[in-house]
Amino acid sequence: MRHGFGDEYNQEEYLRDLETIFYMYYTDKRHETGGNPKEEKFPLQEWRMKDRLKTVSAALVMCLNLGVDPPDIIKTTPCAKLESWIDPTAHAAPKALELIGKNLQAHYETLSIRTRYKQHLDPPVEDTKKFCCALRRNAKDERILFHYNGHGVPKPTASGEIWVFNKNFTQYIPISLYDLQSWLGAPSLFVYDCSDAGNIVENFNRFIKKHEQEAMEQRARDPLALVAPSFADCIQLAATSSKETLPMNPELPADLFTCCLTTPIEIAVRFFFLENPLPQTITAEAAMKIPGRLQERRTPLGELNWIFTAITDTIAWNTLDRPLFKKLFRQDLMVAALFRNFLLSQRIMRKYHCHPISSPALPETHNHPLWQSWDLAVETVLAQLPLLNAPPQEGVPPYEYQHSKFFADQLTAFEVYLQQGAVDRKPPDQLPIVLQVLLSQVHRLRALILLSKFLDLGPWAVNLALSIGIFPYVLKLLQSLAGELKPVMVFIWARILAVDSSCQQDLIKDNGYSYFVSILNPQSGIPVGNASEHRAMCAFILAMFCRNFPQGQAVCVSPGVLGSCLAHLGDENPLLRQWACLCISQLWVDFPEAKWQGIRENAHLRLCELIHDPVPEVRAAAIYALTTFLGIPEMSEEIMKIEQLVAGAALAMASDGSNLVRRELVVFFSTFVKRNEHKFIVTAYEQMVQEREFIYFGASRLNGEYGTSQLNGGATTPKSERHHLRSGSGPGVIGGGNAVFRGDAKAADTTPRISESTPFAAVWQAVLMMSADPHPDIADSADVILDYIHNAILEGPLGVSAQEVVDDIIRSNLKSFDLKFPATTPGENPSDYLNADRSAHTPPKKQEGYITSSLRRSASIAASLRNMALGYTGENSGSSTPVPTTPRRATPSLSRGKTFPNGLRNNINSHGDMQWDEPPEMTDYFGNVGKVASAGGTTYGSAKVPVCKGYQRRDPSQPPILPVDSQFLEWSIEYFREPQMKPNEADEPGSVDYNQRLWRRTRNDKIINETQEQKERAVTSRWDHLMAHIDTGFQPTRLLFHQFENHLVAVDDKDTVSVFDWKKSRALSRFSNSNPPGTRITEIKYLNEDDVALLMTGSGDGVIRIFRNPESTSQVELVSSWRALTDLLPSRRSSGLVASWQQGRGTMLVGGDVKVIRVWDAPRELCLTDIPARSGSCITSITSEQVAGNVFVAGFGDGAVRVYDRRCRPRESMVRRWKEHQHWVTRVHMQRGGMRELVSGSVTGEVKLWDIRMEGSVGGWTAHTKGMRSLSVHEHAPVIATGSTYHDVKLWNIQSNNPMHYSHPLTTVKPHSSFLGQKSSPVNGLAFHPHRMMLACSGAGDSWVSLFGCDNKAGL
Repeated sequence: MRHGFGDEYNQEEYLRDLETIFYMYYTDKRHETGGNPKEEKFPLQEWRMKDRLKTVSAALVMCLNLGVDPPDIIKTTPCAKLESWIDPTAHAAPKALELIGKNLQAHYETLSIRTRYKQHLDPPVEDTKKFCCALRRNAKDERILFHYNGHGVPKPTASGEIWVFNKNFTQYIPISLYDLQSWLGAPSLFVYDCSDAGNIVENFNRFIKKHEQEAMEQRARDPLALVAPSFADCIQLAATSSKETLPMNPELPADLFTCCLTTPIEIAVRFFFLENPLPQTITAEAAMKIPGRLQERRTPLGELNWIFTAITDTIAWNTLDRPLFKKLFRQDLMVAALFRNFLLSQRIMRKYHCHPISSPALPETHNHPLWQSWDLAVETVLAQLPLLNAPPQEGVPPYEYQHSKFFADQLTAFEVYLQQGAVDRKPPDQLPIVLQVLLSQVHRLRALILLSKFLDLGPWAVNLALSIGIFPYVLKLLQSLAGELKPVMVFIWARILAVDSSCQQDLIKDNGYSYFVSILNPQSGIPVGNASEHRAMCAFILAMFCRNFPQGQAVCVSPGVLGSCLAHLGDENPLLRQWACLCISQLWVDFPEAKWQGIRENAHLRLCELIHDPVPEVRAAAIYALTTFLGIPEMSEEIMKIEQLVAGAALAMASDGSNLVRRELVVFFSTFVKRNEHKFIVTAYEQMVQEREFIYFGASRLNGEYGTSQLNGGATTPKSERHHLRSGSGPGVIGGGNAVFRGDAKAADTTPRISESTPFAAVWQAVLMMSADPHPDIADSADVILDYIHNAILEGPLGVSAQEVVDDIIRSNLKSFDLKFPATTPGENPSDYLNADRSAHTPPKKQEGYITSSLRRSASIAASLRNMALGYTGENSGSSTPVPTTPRRATPSLSRGKTFPNGLRNNINSHGDMQWDEPPEMTDYFGNVGKVASAGGTTYGSAKVPVCKGYQRRDPSQPPILPVDSQFLEWSIEYFREPQMKPNEADEPGSVDYNQRLWRRTRNDKIINETQEQKERAVTSRWDHLMAHIDTGFQPTRLLFHQFENHLVAVDDKDTVSVFDWKKSRALSRFSNSNPPGTRITEIKYLNEDDVALLMTGSGDGVIRIFRNPESTSQVELVSSWRALTDLLPSRRSSGLVASWQQGRGTMLVGGDVKVIRVWDAPRELCLTDIPARSGSCITSITSEQVAGNVFVAGFGDGAVRVYDRRCRPRESMVRRWKEHQHWVTRVHMQRGGMRELVSGSVTGEVKLWDIRMEGSVGGWTAHTKGMRSLSVHEHAPVIATGSTYHDVKLWNIQSNNPMHYSHPLTTVKPHSSFLGQKSSPVNGLAFHPHRMMLACSGAGDSWVSLFGCDNKAGL
């Protein structure tokens, strides 16, 4: 193996890592979402009880008439006789009636002790009306309870009338429901314990409609009349349906329904005793004497009551719809208790042929599975009852009650539910039980942990927990001092505030926020391993507490929240650093006191230190915090200096590789510009004047008086570079071109520039640069800033003068396109060049007045004035794609080269000598421009332009508003709405993503194994087996195979990218790379090929773009884009951008028309270092070894090949230089597999083999005598292919060191040409498949791609 890599490559550790570790890049959330919050909004349910009611008064109406049976009831013998568990026959009638009334009131008081109860025993009709009216008068708008026991009066009438007595108890007097409704009003709660109670409910609802109809008629007659209360809020509970009689079982109480509602435990125990005739050692009376108190949950009776509450609450939760559950079980304590007990009455009375009904109606719940759990709990208590009630014996310890396992079992069931992953988001049956368990210290910690796991499932789970009533419990637990609860409480509150931030006022009560302030303090202890992550949650909680809540900001200033956040800015956890910044931002936004405190603690300087943080989210959070720092009302000199210092530091972020960071930087600039609007108006105006002077007087004044500019945070920009920025002859600009218009002599403006060398000039220059950002969202936001200032200039005192400057600039740009070409050589027609893509290369020729007036009216003049920064001008005022202001250089190449009949050109000068020191393909595109259409050519922007997810194009009709809005905080909040405890979907065995990834890796291994045997035949077989022809529809200039998918990428000489299925010979997608007209795509690479691959493109303007789903036109998205090369050098020998991607290390080596090789790190999205190229020539090709990624090799335009080692210091990193090539290096490549051969080739046809340990080449030959256009190296087989300038491709065996083997190629083939194609055109597209023995090639001036294999299988 070459280069001494054998030992390192064959290490067991390396081979094991190669099999198990898969590095993935540009797949983080910021790339998946484009930095935009998700469009899908979760519906925030209203869980707070804004209309909470209280049952303040109750009338207990007992119509018993003891000793006298009603005339329409025939009682059995024996018959049920207990009323409120009192035997009326054991006392005299008046005494018994009094005891019954007192007992009933006592039972009701266990449900709601604050309600005022009034007994009305056998009331006459007159008294009934009086106390009903008095109840409503005293209750006002609150609810009242009307309990009616009609056991001593006839059944209700068919019209629902209930019976009372006259004063002498000689007659039964009916009361109309209509009158009863009028007396009691609404809201009211009615309980009917009598036979045929269903009649009352049915007629009650009928009379409600009558009341509502009367109210409508009254409002129609008198709109100002008082609105009567709505009787729809009335609630009714009835013991029986219509035509049903109360049960008369002597073993049950006569008021069975009332007992179910008021004493559920006693009646449930008796019911269990009667329904389960098992051998019992206790009697029914003994079973009623369970020790303990209802309010004490650790006693047997209290535990039974606790279990009963949990079970009935859960049954209601699982059977009722959410609004009804909220109304009946969360709005009123009395109503909730009665309806829980009503569920028991449904179960018990059904056994005795009665069907209790309610309004609102409830579904049947008598057969719910949880009733079996209730029976088990009752049986467990009854089984221990003899021992519990046994008299104490001397020397024998008292029996200790064994608590029920009900809650532990239910928590286990809830845990099983969570382990299953909440399939289909089905609400868990046990959620109300978890709520009840929080009341117990025994199970509290486990319940909170399970609750946190449930809330982690997403906003839907948080909504469910809030709607069930979890909030008061977790709010009260903030007062707990238990250290073990801190981690889980922080997690729960973070999830709640991520979904509903309306809890700010609740946190102020009882200083609940201080719970999180203390945990955020670095000196505090938190009993958990990942303390930093929990402190990040605390920072998030406090940020949400302060967000848009001045009271929260005020109380957080004094406890030292700012100091704690500053202390965490150096923490190793990036989430904590991010939210420490965001917490600071929310603490001081629009709060000068906090900003002054930050100044005293140097918070702004600490934040400026994070602009080079390795995590993009942290950098974005830092600039977001600095944005909110701007704006202290008193604009003193000290404040101005501080804000300008911050702006100067932020300028360094203009070259950041993360879209997320640059977007927040634009927001910062917009805030800074708005705050210093008048200064930027002057700065922008002077920039416009300076631009006009450059156009009319060249660089004389620019080079003299304005030789430097404070761009990039104070760094100076060389004059030559700024001249290049304006000349339009940037890297990758086809044909170069530096002609500018200098007509219409103007008097030079000698007025001193007051904005020169100020931070405002530097920021304005950065904004101009960012208006041409490759990311559309960032460019649009920068356009807003430019439009705002330009509009302010045109509408202000400088408007007239500024309009003249704009007119001059536009006029000069138009005239620059009317330059006359010199005389052409025979057979050449420059008009073909201009007419071919006039729509793409020149603005439409309209009258000057039309252009000027349209600029005055335009809502977006930024696109037209962007040439101030880059020398570009848009085709129209709304365009976001820059185009060169000057035409491409035409004269030299027209007079020098030979033009083929199809428009192609060769590098032959007027003396017949080959021009080997220019980009070999440069003249192809120039000469071919006029003929592209015949070969199926394209124009710039003709295909779909992919954008990032969530991008919304700016509406140019809307006036620009500063500052620009930021979505970073809302995007960051989404982290706490997403599951964090469970593994990612792709790492979860059995998930769809996991299975797909497993399938892809199995397929990849299969392809690698199947192609191993092909390597041996590759050096002995002929490569002339034609496998396919693909018509691309344009002239392909770059080709690239996917390692494992059947995808072939082809790009044209402009901005079109197409993906083809080479197996089926059909196009899959076509989209635009969006590089400016005049530039081309100079590099294409696949990223993450082992899984779902991303496509990287590099273009001549120094921009790298990464696309997701490139194989689908409808789904292709822009993942990331940034200007990888910024300091581009002017050169007519332009190589554009060249790059080498290191998948194992996640770095991209980028070079081109610059003096350095820039190392970009994918995880950080930062430039790690600039390695000096140590050459005055442009870099034409870069390759690197793929193991450690330390060694890389670059080829240059002067023929040099240099080796660099990143382990050395940048200035000492060049470790070897070979100069055996004398001219332009076409390609240098180091194999990924095989022998790791390092191959280089030059345009003269020379091919060299290298070993980085050797001073010279280890082999070489001349592949083509008339010039070589392209070279490709197979990644694993010892085969290379070379493409000549005369349409032939030769394949060579590089396995042998015998020079005789290099004298003859393995095979010579020619790419397919169309009928009118040129048979001697250069081969400009050439690519091996990384694994299969397959070669793709294409010729210049033709749209066809030919695929050749080494035999009829080629590894298929």
